[in-house]
Amino acid sequence: MTGADRQILRVAVPAFFALVTEPLMLLADTAIIGHLGTLELAGLSAAAVVLGTVVGLCVFLAYGSTATVARHHGAGDERAASAVAVSSLWLAASLGLVLGASLAATSGVLSSALASSPPVAGFAGDYLLVSSLSVPAMLLILAATGALRGGLDLRTPLMAAITANVINVVLNVLFVYGLGGGVRGAAAGTVIAQWLAAIWLVTVVVRRARSTTAPTGPRWDEVLASGRAGVPLLMRTLTLRTSLVLATIVAAQLGDVPLAAHQVAGTLVLFLAFALDAIAIAGQTLTGHALGANDVPQVRTLTARMITWGAGTGLLAGVLLAAAAPWLPALFTSDPAVRDALVPALLVIAVLQPVSGVVFVLDGVLIGAGDGAYLALAGVLVLLAYAPLALLVGWTGAGFTWLWAAYGAFLLARLATLWHRQRGDAWLHLA
Repeated sequence: MTGADRQILRVAVPAFFALVTEPLMLLADTAIIGHLGTLELAGLSAAAVVLGTVVGLCVFLAYGSTATVARHHGAGDERAASAVAVSSLWLAASLGLVLGASLAATSGVLSSALASSPPVAGFAGDYLLVSSLSVPAMLLILAATGALRGGLDLRTPLMAAITANVINVVLNVLFVYGLGGGVRGAAAGTVIAQWLAAIWLVTVVVRRARSTTAPTGPRWDEVLASGRAGVPLLMRTLTLRTSLVLATIVAAQLGDVPLAAHQVAGTLVLFLAFALDAIAIAGQTLTGHALGANDVPQVRTLTARMITWGAGTGLLAGVLLAAAAPWLPALFTSDPAVRDALVPALLVIAVLQPVSGVVFVLDGVLIGAGDGAYLALAGVLVLLAYAPLALLVGWTGAGFTWLWAAYGAFLLARLATLWHRQRGDAWLHLA
């Protein structure tokens, strides 16, 4: 094992365990709600894509703070690193309040637009209305986690995520089955768990800022600067989320059963993405540190090794998913039709995992290098390639499995744009 491998593993291993606990909350909701009924599961599918889009568009809070804090940390300026971290928290809190209120006000309209039938829209609206309370917490978690990773603290986000996940499962079972809260009960349990994790992480970031004498009050010029710096990553994420929303719309056009199956398949893809993203987090952090120290050869060495790790872990994930595909759907639904729709789609997803592993690594490396402008442009190109294929599935009624085959084209387009970029030098932005 090389020195680069050891560096990667020191970041990636704790990041892996922290990352996989995050989608476990949605997996728990999916399994608990899925056994309530197919309509409830379809409602969760419509609601989850809305909530995921609102929060996902703000992922720049994590990615931006990771890269910037890592650069200051690599240069030995801990006070500046803490100042960036605190500014990102204030930005997250401000955005969270606005977006949470907006989501609550529009939950009914959004649910109706994405649902496959009126009953499904009702369940989706219930879940969204309650979940809107967790939006500020989720954005604070993003910002705090990104800042801590940038400072090479992977343990604190891991412990907070594990604790929140355990609390989420316990509360969801209690609220849904013990108290008969249904879809709203599942959402309420997740809201409480998210807020507990947010309070924990914010407290750690603020304490460390105080230890470096960095200001902890709102400095709105820095907050606005953090917001402006995140615009390219916001645009990049907007293109990705548009693709996911489009896929949900097409699944809804295909019917209640495909929409319910889409929730399970999409949640499993999210789980695998977070698992494979551990190497990408190493890419963000280590690339930022190396560029902060103006060490381009180290960046190249780490990138080459991380690509290998990404392909290998993706292959392993694909083999495991293919082996589990025949029985895995039974964990999430009692409906034989939903199960039958899932199996071939999961096999397609399994084949795509090695590509996913490399895509996530390259995405992380370029984010760590601060190459947000190119990522935004690449996102637009990928969306233009994917959208006609997804719409074609809806127009022709080709079937649920073909929707995930179109997702394969989406991944290949991302791979082409990212691979082209990393072969050159334009993304190597030195400190």
